[in-house]
Amino acid sequence: MIEAGIKGKEEMTVSEQNSALAMESGTLMVFATPSMAALMEKTAWKSVAPYLEDGQCTVGTKLELTHSASTPIGMKVICESELIKAEGRKLVFKITVSDECGVIGESTHERFIVESGKFQKKTDLKLEKNL
Repeated sequence: MIEAGIKGKEEMTVSEQNSALAMESGTLMVFATPSMAALMEKTAWKSVAPYLEDGQCTVGTKLELTHSASTPIGMKVICESELIKAEGRKLVFKITVSDECGVIGESTHERFIVESGKFQKKTDLKLEKNL
């Protein structure tokens, strides 16, 4: 059983590929908000993955984020997550992202534990129904 308190940490260096310009979320060569969101989700899911049963994974369902400071290309960012609530299949994380000068973003993120195969099959059925 997964319990609150699990922590995760991921680091990356901001590159042109995850800039606002490249992500089409703006026109500047700075760390993009969509890139920050992806890093937050990655940090959260990777932190709990070792605690899941075989055939399970987590899917993101909610992300409330604040991107409070810009980060230039070439600077390292560090994302740290903490599981603050585990209620059955629902997991809630508090996440902070910092660069070498301080905090640049924070979020509350919800994920749900699902059966991987069943979830993928149900999603793939949308294609058949849409034909």
